[in-house]
Amino acid sequence: MDENKFESKCGVLIAIFAAIMAITDMFGGKYGEEEIKFINEKSSAYMWFQAKSIRGTVTEGQRDMVNALLDNNSIGNASAEKLKTYTEKLTAKINKYDKEKTEILLGSASVGKDNWIQDIDGKLGLVIGAQEYEKKIEVLGSAGDKFDLSSLFLQLCLVMGAISIVVRKPKLQKTFFYIMLGLGITGSLYSVAAMNIAASV
Repeated sequence: MDENKFESKCGVLIAIFAAIMAITDMFGGKYGEEEIKFINEKSSAYMWFQAKSIRGTVTEGQRDMVNALLDNNSIGNASAEKLKTYTEKLTAKINKYDKEKTEILLGSASVGKDNWIQDIDGKLGLVIGAQEYEKKIEVLGSAGDKFDLSSLFLQLCLVMGAISIVVRKPKLQKTFFYIMLGLGITGSLYSVAAMNIAASV
């Protein structure tokens, strides 16, 4: 292969791998931003879960206190009936908090339509659970690792390509050219794998 043909061939491949690297970096950045968004959403979901837990604990404390008064028989019959009705309402409230916590933790899709109780903007069945966010974050983290590896291989590929054009010894040119090709293909495969993983979220 003469010098001009080699440089042309190598230049075209460098341009192709550079384009793949640019696309990889673009998608890597996009999915990286999504991962950060899901981390924030997960934190918000756990804070929401914690708020429901606190309310549930306070309500349980109220019910236990009323039950203690009833057990001591220190209240008249008329008042006792009212308090029993009140404890039933508190128990219903506690059960509601428990269901809300479960939906916030697992998500509407996991608990099933019959257990939808927590609304978002007045609509039921829209809750994405904290554990669902954790799974999404894990998947995007795995994709991010592959995007990083892809970028590394493609950057090394471009360096090897540049060296293969600069050196003048045919054997060295071919060596660096094939190294460039191997690194470029490996980086491209990692890029495709990363996009497939990230797209599954």
